[in-house]
Amino acid sequence: MTATYTHCPAKNIQLTRHLPFACKQDNTSYLQKMPYLCAMESKLKIYNTFSRQKEVFEPLNPPFVGMYVCGPTVYSDVHLGNCRTFMTFDVVYRYLLHLGYKVRYVRNITDVGHLESDADEGEDKIAKKARLEQIEPMEVVQRYTNGFREVMHLLNTLPPSIEPTATGHLMEQIAMVQKILDNGLAYEKNGSVYFDVVKFTQQYPHYGKLSGKVVDDLLQESRDLKKQDEKNNPADFAIWMKAAPEHLMHWQSPWSVGFPGWHLECSAMSTKYLGEQFDLHGGGMDLQFPHHENEIAQNVGCCGTAPVRYWMHGNMLTINGQKMSKSLGNSVLPHELFTGQNNFMSQPYSPMTVRFFMLQTHYRSTLDFSDTALQAAEKGFKRLMNSLQLLPQLPHASNTHPTLPDEDKMVQDTCNAIYEHLNDDFNTAMALADLFELSGKINALYHKQLPPDALGLDTFNRLQSVFPAIILDVLGLKDDTAAANNQLADGLMGLILDLRSDARAKKDWATSDIIRDRLKNLKIVVKDGKEGTTWAVE
Repeated sequence: MTATYTHCPAKNIQLTRHLPFACKQDNTSYLQKMPYLCAMESKLKIYNTFSRQKEVFEPLNPPFVGMYVCGPTVYSDVHLGNCRTFMTFDVVYRYLLHLGYKVRYVRNITDVGHLESDADEGEDKIAKKARLEQIEPMEVVQRYTNGFREVMHLLNTLPPSIEPTATGHLMEQIAMVQKILDNGLAYEKNGSVYFDVVKFTQQYPHYGKLSGKVVDDLLQESRDLKKQDEKNNPADFAIWMKAAPEHLMHWQSPWSVGFPGWHLECSAMSTKYLGEQFDLHGGGMDLQFPHHENEIAQNVGCCGTAPVRYWMHGNMLTINGQKMSKSLGNSVLPHELFTGQNNFMSQPYSPMTVRFFMLQTHYRSTLDFSDTALQAAEKGFKRLMNSLQLLPQLPHASNTHPTLPDEDKMVQDTCNAIYEHLNDDFNTAMALADLFELSGKINALYHKQLPPDALGLDTFNRLQSVFPAIILDVLGLKDDTAAANNQLADGLMGLILDLRSDARAKKDWATSDIIRDRLKNLKIVVKDGKEGTTWAVE
């Protein structure tokens, strides 16, 4: 059976959502059919930025969960602050899946409309990059979208269910602008359309609550802006902008040839794929105002309802105690951290070390990058991976009752604590501390510091299940030793072949042959060709 919801009709555009609700058709709820999910769901609490308190998570249509996260503006390489945000919501996504929810995770790609200033002026960031490099804007978009996805893959984040682009949803955005105009909450001036914040606040007094802004201050604020004379009030914001003749990215609309406002895309795409109201919306804390505040205004202005039940925001990064920024010259890109090609770290750090390091701090707390902290994280990550490798090798418990009841209880309590901490607003820092407690027991069992029958069978089986599930499935960590070894092998082979090439250039055939023969004994075949020397394992 399918339930269909139609939202925000404007002109000929309809934003629709189709969700199966077979489990809702009888007298037995889905949660009664899934006791594990029922038990866990009742405990999950999320800090809601809008209410400034932790709230029990109650999805609108269980077991379905709609989740939207603001994605990158693809005009440059993704930075570490972005990476932290996306890893935070990757864990949220993973944990909800782990609990048994069916999650539709939407994360957009901003490929138009994000101007240099949040105050509706300046050049489009993507168009500016294209102009400087004398290439098409979509070349910029493709290059940095590819780079973003590569970094996300290295950091082992799951891809979203849907990854829509702003340029792919212009019709929906135009339809939403028209609906807001029809509802009397926007006005057109010289081909641009502005959201009327003054009129909106008369109907919806909560404008500013998400970000903690005082509306009176916003309304009295004055700025020296190019198009300030077009606005009825400085707090008004553009939802459609008329393009200047030199503007590279523009489309036809009922009001002008132009482009959508930056905030509009997320309202249009979240409504299309998740409905007028959905469960979770995430992003960095820097997006609270004006971006997310204006998303709420647009959705209320179009659909008559606030879009999101739970707003989540991640905190910022610092490096050696200072805010990380390009202007301060202390910004480090992910690939610079992975390769060690930066001025702040003494060595390269693997993507999994970086992921582990970020998860050691709660997502709402400031995270400080330093060489010392990353080195400690590297050691901790290796210790955890070592325990994960030892776990399948533990002698099987055969007794129903443990010989060491206190140890048995400690393992059970720690497994419970992992879920209690993840249910407490996704506290990965405390969950990792619990995992290290279990790691100590795994090592003690493996090295026979505890007898094989110390744990009862149920506890032993739970340890075998919970420990890898939380590490691999929820926290998204994985053993990258093989990748590191492959990188080391490639580097050593490159060095060996360079030495052989030098010998051949000097006509030192004896050394060249020794290297080739030694490699052959190791089942490594060296081939010399017109395009250089290659190697392969037999």
